[in-house]
Amino acid sequence: MPMTAHLPPAETRAPDSFESWLHASHADQPQDYAHYLARQMAPMIRALMLMATAAFGLAVLASHFLRPSSVPLPLRLLPVPLLLLAATVARRVQRPRSLSLLTLTCVLLLEIGINLSSIGRPQGQPLVLPGLLLPVASAVIWFSRRDFIVAMTLCVVGPLPMLLLGTTHGIQIFQYFVYMAIAISLSAVLRAFMARTLFAQFRLERQLREQANTDGLTGLLLRNRFLELAQLALDIHSQQKPVCMLFLDADHFKQLNDEYGHAAGDNALVALAAALRTQLRQTDLIGRIGGEEFAMLLPGLNLQQARERAEQLRLAIRTIKRPDGQLTVSIGAAEYRQSGETVDALLARADQAMRQAKRGGRDRIVSAVGN
Repeated sequence: MPMTAHLPPAETRAPDSFESWLHASHADQPQDYAHYLARQMAPMIRALMLMATAAFGLAVLASHFLRPSSVPLPLRLLPVPLLLLAATVARRVQRPRSLSLLTLTCVLLLEIGINLSSIGRPQGQPLVLPGLLLPVASAVIWFSRRDFIVAMTLCVVGPLPMLLLGTTHGIQIFQYFVYMAIAISLSAVLRAFMARTLFAQFRLERQLREQANTDGLTGLLLRNRFLELAQLALDIHSQQKPVCMLFLDADHFKQLNDEYGHAAGDNALVALAAALRTQLRQTDLIGRIGGEEFAMLLPGLNLQQARERAEQLRLAIRTIKRPDGQLTVSIGAAEYRQSGETVDALLARADQAMRQAKRGGRDRIVSAVGN
């Protein structure tokens, strides 16, 4: 006889909210992906800042000896210490937006430096060439499409003062726009390729983390991960509100496996997990502790409220049909003692209560002694 409750497809399952809040590991959260990009690209961004600073300084010094300018050398080198400062600050920046603003500032400083170096020269066109390199050189370091558009706009607008106010001819300005269009087009291709590669890597790493932390059959948290997150939840919630633990065990599960095979047992576990998940609140945690054993952490509920939730779970699970009748569970409930009790101790008390429910006839709820 088929089960009447079925596990939703993996892509439609509601994620555990505390896991999402703690690790922010879902791809539909742009902020999480931005932090991932910041961790991955920060070393490259800092290296490019230093390289750009060195290249700009050397270019200014070389042009000073080859073709002196009316602008004093210290003024033309003014962007160099500012670029070094930005690169130094970037080593301590963790937030994606701050790192992006620093990078955009470096592009702006380089454009200002190029304009300063062009003042007083009879032919400004050769000094436009460094500006043409900026879009391509910086194409792969922008976190968002908005940053990329702002950066490319700075690259286009930056050299315009030296072109429009200098001695360049209309043909040179036309050539500049043609070359810049080519440079930005190439930059867009490079950025698209890098963005797709990084997102694929981000998604793969997230999937590997989820596989390492969740049970492959039920999609619930594995024991160690559940205990780790439950301890964090206790630390957060226990000082201000009650917290309870439920320990659930499927009744006569060995008999089901022995008489109808492990496939029937797996179907029962999948349906049981789906029933538990339908009762999940945003602040709850749920995990598969053992073969047919499950645990739920219920922040904000006292023992009486936890027993009411347990009764709802018990009744929901009774609607699941197994080949030899109804699926039932024995449930133990325990409330956090507010005395530095660890999650392992809380789980052990709920486990003891569950065993008492087993001894009392199964398909029932028992509260831990001492609550």
